Amino acid sequence: MSPAAHRVGVDVGGTSTKAVRVDAGGHVVAERRAATTAPDPSGAAVVESIAALVASLDVPDDVPVGVVVPGVVDEDRGLAVLSVALGWRDLDLRARLEERLGRPVAFGHDVRAGAVAEVRSGAAQGADGVVAFMAVGTGLSAAVLVDGRPVVSGGWAGEIGQLVLADGPFAGSRVEEVASATGTARRAGEPDARAVAARVAAGDPAAVEVWRTTASVLAGALAGLVVTVAPSTIVVGGGLALAGDLLLEPIRAELARRVAGLRVPRLVVAHHGDGAGALGAAMLAGDAALTS
Repeated sequence: MSPAAHRVGVDVGGTSTKAVRVDAGGHVVAERRAATTAPDPSGAAVVESIAALVASLDVPDDVPVGVVVPGVVDEDRGLAVLSVALGWRDLDLRARLEERLGRPVAFGHDVRAGAVAEVRSGAAQGADGVVAFMAVGTGLSAAVLVDGRPVVSGGWAGEIGQLVLADGPFAGSRVEEVASATGTARRAGEPDARAVAARVAAGDPAAVEVWRTTASVLAGALAGLVVTVAPSTIVVGGGLALAGDLLLEPIRAELARRVAGLRVPRLVVAHHGDGAGALGAAMLAGDAALTS
């Protein structure tokens, strides 16, 4: 297969940046990772890291590249509108990337790109109408797709992690501060969510209570999506989703309780794992190449 049929996708995360080379059949043929420099208000360090990762994939200059980033992203204007973790505000990142890479760059949002990957070739493949994707990792965000197309609304759509809890022991905290993988680990006094999940599986009472709160808060955030856009399927991705049914079963139960009498969507774990964003970025690059 000609390298010209390949494309590159890069997913800039809060802690690491992933780059993949994908062939015309949608298969990942090479992958690279690097630590993300954060904060990076000018974006210079991130741009250089992306350039190094793309170069390491050994692709010709005409291979399309897609880059997706976290936070509030305006794809139309190529702006990283807001990313607290990376220190970005109204950063013209697409223009800087195109100048550095010497080629057009398909620019987008990490979670929306992950959602595209899951709908086209992952856990939500074949799902009709409205599909939601929730990424639970360092932060927490969601994406809504209608007939395969993400709802963007200037970059502000899907920010369920920024909901402020109105009552309970964590009143005043944001959803992602409590129920992200990072928040869950912090509340359990563990280095990561995987360690918390292991304690939950072993029946540790303190860890079980932390996990119960995480599932309840996530279900509450998802309930808002269910009653407004009624997704047929919700895909859960990010590091916390690696726990599988240990996480999904309590979310399902709490979600069903909160939306009693309404349709409860199918809840599934992301097929592409933490590679969904990079794969989705490569898909966006392919789409842009077809329309250029």
